[in-house]
Amino acid sequence: MIVGTAGHIDHGKTSLVGALTGVDTDRLKEEKARGISIDIGFAYMPVADGPTIGFVDVPGHERFVRNMLAGATGIDFAVLVVAADDGVMPQTSEHVAILDLLGVCDGVVALTKADLVGPDRLAAARNEISNLLLGTRMANFEVIPVSPVTGMGIAQLRDHLVAAARTRQESRLRDGAFRLAVDRSFTLTGVGTVVTGTVLSGSVTVGDNLLVSPTGLSVRVRGIRAQNMKVDRGVTGDRCALNLAGDGVTKDAISRGDIVVDPGIHAPCDRVDARLRVLRSETKPVPQWMPVRLHHGTVEVGARIVLLGEQPISPGEEGFVQLVLERPAAMTSGDRFVIRDTSAQRTIGGGVLLDLRAPSRKRRTPERMAQLQAYLSDTPEKVLSQLLEGPPYVIDIDDFQRDFALLPQQTDAMSDRLDLKRLRAGGKTLALAAATWARFRQAITDRLEQFHADNPALPGIGVERLRLHVEPRLSAPAFIAALRELTDSGHVAMDGTWVKSPDHIVQLTPQDAVLWGIIRPMLGGAARFRPPRVRDIVESKGVREAEVRDLLKRLGRMGRVVEIDRDHFLLRDTIAEIIGIALEMSEASSDGQFAVATMRDRLDNGRKVAIQILEFLDRHGVTFRRGDLRRINKNRLDLFGSHKTADPAGTTDATGRDASPVGRPDFKSGKGRETVLGGFDSHSLPPRT
Repeated sequence: MIVGTAGHIDHGKTSLVGALTGVDTDRLKEEKARGISIDIGFAYMPVADGPTIGFVDVPGHERFVRNMLAGATGIDFAVLVVAADDGVMPQTSEHVAILDLLGVCDGVVALTKADLVGPDRLAAARNEISNLLLGTRMANFEVIPVSPVTGMGIAQLRDHLVAAARTRQESRLRDGAFRLAVDRSFTLTGVGTVVTGTVLSGSVTVGDNLLVSPTGLSVRVRGIRAQNMKVDRGVTGDRCALNLAGDGVTKDAISRGDIVVDPGIHAPCDRVDARLRVLRSETKPVPQWMPVRLHHGTVEVGARIVLLGEQPISPGEEGFVQLVLERPAAMTSGDRFVIRDTSAQRTIGGGVLLDLRAPSRKRRTPERMAQLQAYLSDTPEKVLSQLLEGPPYVIDIDDFQRDFALLPQQTDAMSDRLDLKRLRAGGKTLALAAATWARFRQAITDRLEQFHADNPALPGIGVERLRLHVEPRLSAPAFIAALRELTDSGHVAMDGTWVKSPDHIVQLTPQDAVLWGIIRPMLGGAARFRPPRVRDIVESKGVREAEVRDLLKRLGRMGRVVEIDRDHFLLRDTIAEIIGIALEMSEASSDGQFAVATMRDRLDNGRKVAIQILEFLDRHGVTFRRGDLRRINKNRLDLFGSHKTADPAGTTDATGRDASPVGRPDFKSGKGRETVLGGFDSHSLPPRT
């Protein structure tokens, strides 16, 4: 158990620690000369048949509150020291406020110098302390009169601490990724670089490879001392000294404010959303963009406050804020923080860190406020459960694990208990609630059934269009990952870039079949390389232009024809044949290149149509153009079903890659192109037949 002292200057904190442990924690020459504590001091009290108790003695002078805050990091138990003759003083009040903001709820009040006053003054001091602690987490602290000089109450206080340590012994072995907040870094002759601090979570063993955050310095643990004893393992709540080694590891490379962490949770941030409580002692509300000094762990860093509510936060009130830091710092969701004014004269407030991936835009929307409210839940599991109940309904579980300093096995167990659906997307693991996944899957099925009923001649619906018409509406990456999962499980099918029901078969209506019977011969046969345009078909056959254009567009989505230019269609088989001819011309050339004229002569279709065909092939990467010459891209020869390299399954190109991935966005037309239903046009990849 780590015990931290708190209280006003000259109220006897260091003397009290000395009486309990026999150690003088004032180690600096200036501290000896001035008779006051300036920096953090440390001492240990062995307990027979029990855990060793570590003491962190903090300075009480108002000028050294920043050091007090560094020392208060990770303490399990507070000893509030109040001198009976002085009673409650300014730094007594400030230290109580800081302990309350840091969430310290276990402790005791040591009423020092009790031998110097009478019963009436002791009673008055008790009353002052009671009033001070009223309304805080420390309201139930026991008050023990003591005197390090005479020994009065020291045994009672020691027994109280030992009993608390034994109670906490099992609870301190908490799981989690390793974190140690560095408060000292120094070099020992014959040992090397040593850092000391409190283990905030997890455990460390000799030989572990860790990182120093936020710098990212890689270190290896050569030795460990926990609670002033040489050990092989340090755990949560221990006061540890780590002997570190590695390239660039020196006492100057690691400093107070750094955190030694498991490499898996190294992700410094410079913007974090938090819940801020402003102390009642403040005289003014906290305004927008207020500059402050942020204290978190052992680090102190400048920050600005962005209010996420409509009004400034008044004294005694709480509100959501975004903290924008001057430089990145290592943080964990759920950690406590304190803010002080830029002159370091007073403590303004503090609270809890929530989301380490705070957005810079849309940070005040109702959806965002609901997310921040979810982060206030008391366990990571409850936070995760509530986050998944609202937009965006998806969590990057890897980021969540890192932000809460969890181990992979903890995250897996939590996901199993919550029955989460996990999806892989771009190297990330996304998680949805089971109910959300069931609702999403049913919505996809219902939407596709309705679409096919309304559009029986279409092969399917475009990915993005489908995403925008399904609730819950997932983000594009999450939607793509979910669609892959549904495709793999057979709930949906892909036809090129289209999504469809597995049993959907595209069929022409009787009227369309009749019209196609009229048009089809005009696009094939000897004239297949120079087919008529839509207007030519209309003039020669006396059919309606709109009906012809609409039918050919739909046949293009069905993969039967290809629109090489506006209103100029070729049979898909003809395009495959042309690609084969282009390959022959390339192989016949000494440098693998051919000109437009060569293609024109082989196809006997005129220069204009030959150029249109080649530009179409250029757009789809089948050919590469350099000046007036072109060469073949053999990795794309199967795109339209080329007889030489086509994949019988119709799913992969010559390199084994997916030629029509689920994630391909719908294409939109530019100038001179006409967007069609579902997003396909003459410049996008065709569906597979």
